[in-house]
Amino acid sequence: MNILGISCYYHDAAASLMRDGEIVAAAQEERFTRKKHDQEFPLHAIRYCLKAGGIRPHDLDYVGFYDKPLVKLERMLYTYLATFPKSFRSFHKAMPVWLRQKLWVKDRIRRELDYQGEILFGEHHQSHAASAFLVSPFKEAAILTVDGVGEWSTATYGVGRDRQVDLFFELRFPHSLGLLYSAFTYYLGFKVNSAEYKVMGLAPYGQPRYFDLIMKDLLDVKEDGSFKMNMKYFSYAHGLTMTNGRFSDLFGGPVRDPEGTLDQRHKDIAASVQKATEIVMLKMANHLARTTGQKNLCMAGGVALNCVANGRILRECPFEDIFIQPAAGDAGGAVGVAAYIQHTLLNAPRTHAWKHAYLGPEYTDQEIREYLTANGIAFRECARSELLERTAHLIDQQQVVGWFQGRMEFGPRALGNRSILADARNPKNKDTVNLKIKFRESFRPFAPSVLLERVNEYFDLDTPSPYMLLVAQVRPEKRVIPSVTHIDGSARIQTIAREENSLYYDLIREFDRLTGCPVIINTSFNVRGEPIVCTPHDAYLCFMRTNMDHLVMGNFLLDKRQMKPLQEDVDWRDLFELD
Repeated sequence: MNILGISCYYHDAAASLMRDGEIVAAAQEERFTRKKHDQEFPLHAIRYCLKAGGIRPHDLDYVGFYDKPLVKLERMLYTYLATFPKSFRSFHKAMPVWLRQKLWVKDRIRRELDYQGEILFGEHHQSHAASAFLVSPFKEAAILTVDGVGEWSTATYGVGRDRQVDLFFELRFPHSLGLLYSAFTYYLGFKVNSAEYKVMGLAPYGQPRYFDLIMKDLLDVKEDGSFKMNMKYFSYAHGLTMTNGRFSDLFGGPVRDPEGTLDQRHKDIAASVQKATEIVMLKMANHLARTTGQKNLCMAGGVALNCVANGRILRECPFEDIFIQPAAGDAGGAVGVAAYIQHTLLNAPRTHAWKHAYLGPEYTDQEIREYLTANGIAFRECARSELLERTAHLIDQQQVVGWFQGRMEFGPRALGNRSILADARNPKNKDTVNLKIKFRESFRPFAPSVLLERVNEYFDLDTPSPYMLLVAQVRPEKRVIPSVTHIDGSARIQTIAREENSLYYDLIREFDRLTGCPVIINTSFNVRGEPIVCTPHDAYLCFMRTNMDHLVMGNFLLDKRQMKPLQEDVDWRDLFELD
């Protein structure tokens, strides 16, 4: 049974291939087109998934789309009518795209894939819920989905049992925790649906001085986590901006210019909306625990990527275990709709839990060697043991290393296959990597990768966190890793188990043998504004355009000092074509 799942047209378009309940391949379109958060029909990602599965479109049994466009259009038209004439400009901008593109998903799938089989449409939050529970290790669990908006739902509460997903409560547009957070993202001068994590990273630099104001003037929150928003401060339901003049007056100034100064007021506002988000999420999770009696919790939706809130739910709610898959936002809906078709609609047994995030393209040593040789790039080929030893020594010598190995990760985080690595013990490395490698804001924190069996030694965490979706405090006696310790003493942790990624695990173990520290910096292999690298060509360009010292691709080690200057006017793909 081959099922292709697709999500697109809003942000983070993606495709996945599920075979007999196992995820064979999954990838975001942005990695192939090099357009960050690419929302277009994911033709490149689909082609990759089919190639990885060794099949053609006619071999597919079903194609699933992650939401219902007609219901979403209904919500938009209803909202535009309810807010007319203020909504006219937004209506005028949105309708041509809907009439030209978004309504014709089925036709686009048939045309692009030459596919004549059955196409099914799942509801947006149903796909989120399925992407969390049906691939989880749990037989039963409470389900919480929270995002901006799907069709009408902005959050759902539910229970998963065996192959069934029952969503019994929903919050509806325009009242949305995800859109509240995005409104503050917009007000703070960051890009909506892209840079919400910057608000989360900025929050520890401030004090929640505006928290009471948010809870008094913007939100009416009930004990079950449901809430109403005071819509007189927001414009997203009818306009082209997230907030309005009343919002700016309430918070003491205009929307921040994206390249403007971040002052203490901005940091305090970030801290305040982060605290409000955590309080609402805690109320939701506690209510679910009380009403369902479940011991396990599955979470999905864009707000489930808020790893600070996730960490508090783990620590402060009565659930024994939490599962959040790595692409919890819209990209993961491509997996969710496939899983829903496989297990709920077709009633196939659940035999495969989500094991890892390494579901994207990979390149053999032969392909990498051909790329390097064809382009006259100097390299040293190493056996596995030599590669691990040399890379660990380079990191210990304060070299910044690009690490390109195996299959690309699915989801927004690099997890040890498309990563930039550095020594977490050196406090200077935070600024070095932020400013000279990533070309991004200095307040942005880095994640530690740590051997799973050593995580509790360094962090106040006693559960795996393989996808960087949990934040915990660094133990005071282990504050010897300042480059991954945020200003509030916390860290966004990635645990590494050998069965998930043996090469990356062995690298950290070699670094531990050399230095006595089982922790290194892991940040995504890209620069600000670009997607994570996918191909050897992407990796080489990023390496050459930044101040990285070395690049490891497969078994090949590149030294920046031996590189010829990059010729930016050369069309490298003409020299060596990569799928």
